[in-house]
Amino acid sequence: MNGQANSPSRVIGFVNAAHFIDHYSMLIFAAAVIIMGPALGMAYSELLPYATPGFVAFGAGSLVTGWLGDRWSRRHMMVIFFIGIGASMISVGFVNTPIQLGAALLSIGLFASIYHPVGTAMIVSYAEALGREMGINGVFGNLGVASSALVTGVIGQYLGWRWAFILPGSVTILIGLFFATVVKHEDRKGTKQAAAQARVAKEDMWRVILALLIVVIAISTTFNAVTVALPKLFAERLSGLTQSPALLGVIAAGVYVFGAMTQYTIGQLLDRYTLKAVALPLSFVLAPFMYVAAELSNLPLIIAAIGIVMGAFGQVTVNDAMVGKYTSEEWRSRAYAVRYFVGFTAAGVSVGLVAWLYQQGGFATMLHAFAGLCLLTIAAALILPVEIRNPAPQSS
Repeated sequence: MNGQANSPSRVIGFVNAAHFIDHYSMLIFAAAVIIMGPALGMAYSELLPYATPGFVAFGAGSLVTGWLGDRWSRRHMMVIFFIGIGASMISVGFVNTPIQLGAALLSIGLFASIYHPVGTAMIVSYAEALGREMGINGVFGNLGVASSALVTGVIGQYLGWRWAFILPGSVTILIGLFFATVVKHEDRKGTKQAAAQARVAKEDMWRVILALLIVVIAISTTFNAVTVALPKLFAERLSGLTQSPALLGVIAAGVYVFGAMTQYTIGQLLDRYTLKAVALPLSFVLAPFMYVAAELSNLPLIIAAIGIVMGAFGQVTVNDAMVGKYTSEEWRSRAYAVRYFVGFTAAGVSVGLVAWLYQQGGFATMLHAFAGLCLLTIAAALILPVEIRNPAPQSS
């Protein structure tokens, strides 16, 4: 039985915080690995693949967590998310061998797999304006990515890499306990939602599914490759500006802020225009910037990196809104589970791919390869069908 209904703004606030934590936790290692390598006596290309199982679990686990969110309770799953991922982050701070590190990162990935199918479905369920809330939620995830590079660089430089995992893990557990206290389980079936505002003809649904599949594989792989590689890329290519880990973290964070602004803008546009009208011009952004960035360094590289994160993070917002618009409340967590299973499984492969391409020809080879992959986003946008919009008014 449900008691008093939850406040939508309170629920969405916690879910936004969870999105921040989810991306932050998954990328601490990407920033910390630069100083962990010498401490553990391993090279960057040797240590990075230990993150692969965690990223694979990030995607594969979503099938189970999405099903549990729909069949059991999204609220209960989010409590498990906060406590579990917090404890997993703390555990990384106590590892002494590469095998222990891989196991701890795997644990982070398993608990992190809860957020996207469950938390994103909660956003859609409680949102009054889907595009706006998706955009804001995307900003929080983006800030998690940016803060991970910044805070990990600062903590790693002054307190050591172990504290870069222990401190955020402790804070996350406290947030989880607060969430468990103030948010109750609630059945949202039958409630009026902002998601059901746009449809396509039934005979065109295959085009939506195909477009989503193509763009999710391309963008998830590229998104993860960029966020994993960026700290090391900046450490190599910005040597003419600085060699300070803390300052490099500040620069990376500044680049990600542009991605956050893009997600908010794309979210607003999705409330006003069709998905295809937003997705098509956005699909032309990534590949050119990826290709050009392969040969750049110092300030020009920073400018190209801004273009890359704007294109990648904007595409993520489009993908999430697409699933939200075309699925019912009863099936939404499972629909997101499939979307993130495909996306994050592809993303997990990208970690090993980054390490392999880096060994073959450095970051130039890696960026050229992913630029080619990003051309698929143009094909996906062209495949999208014309949207039939319902004349239901938006609240502002």
